[in-house]
Amino acid sequence: MKKTFYSNGKLLITGEYLVLDGAKAFALPTKMGQNLIIEKGNNKEIIWKSYDADGSIWFEDTLLFSDISKEVQTKNESVKATLKIILHEAFKLNPGFILNSEGYTITTELSFPKSWGLGTSSTLINNIAQWLDIDAFTLLKNSFGGSGYDIACAQNDTPIVYHLEKGTPIVEKVSFNPDFTNNLYFVYLNKKQSSKSAITAYDMNKKNNLPRTIALNDVITSEVLNATTIQSFAAALQKHEVQMSIVLETQTIKESLFADFNGVIKSLGAWGGDFVMAITTENPTDYFVSKGYETIISYKDIIL
Repeated sequence: MKKTFYSNGKLLITGEYLVLDGAKAFALPTKMGQNLIIEKGNNKEIIWKSYDADGSIWFEDTLLFSDISKEVQTKNESVKATLKIILHEAFKLNPGFILNSEGYTITTELSFPKSWGLGTSSTLINNIAQWLDIDAFTLLKNSFGGSGYDIACAQNDTPIVYHLEKGTPIVEKVSFNPDFTNNLYFVYLNKKQSSKSAITAYDMNKKNNLPRTIALNDVITSEVLNATTIQSFAAALQKHEVQMSIVLETQTIKESLFADFNGVIKSLGAWGGDFVMAITTENPTDYFVSKGYETIISYKDIIL
């Protein structure tokens, strides 16, 4: 019997990096996500096939039950090695899916291009957790790591504010539907950023005044949510960019790539790749295309 599970993608608007240390993060689930399709198999193995949004296969392999049930100790970061780690941690939380089965044929289907960084891993982890009836946040923590805001987006169809309280995920559904969403655009920077690498870099650069930085982040997150004009919204996100530029000791994306842009540009998630948000009173498509960035998506076309 075929079973299908689905999870939403995500875009992180405020709290990048700092969410790892308890800051409040404002995040938006996307209309695009990932399906996980489970069918019966045999030979005590999983035949796995992953499709990108264009229908091409980006990963295909066979995983033996015997490999999944044993501890995975490797520095190999290949797709297969990472998948084995996730499935092994799932096995520890619910061993029945291996012990009581003859095998599986598993298919994943992305509805966004894998390179976009909208949550290929988080949607997979949440789908596996749904399938096996285990806690997705625990599975993430034990396997891939991260704050878990992306898991919260995978599970919710509304904007959220997310934070960790003594390591426990706290998810608050919020209303966000200001009049100026037609002035918000998402631009793909033509390269995927590694979440793991970004987290490692942040940990190395972490400052001593983290409590003050987190407090300021939380104030800005509140300002963003309560903004009633595009000017106040843009000002709050500009303040956020400056703050994180200091923390990360890195130029803002506007300073490094779009200094002549007429508006505010906000980095989303790991700095230096994936998407940015452009806040402007004019359609910025021509500007970004002239700079070599051809994926420009309006708010209504990407946000759930």
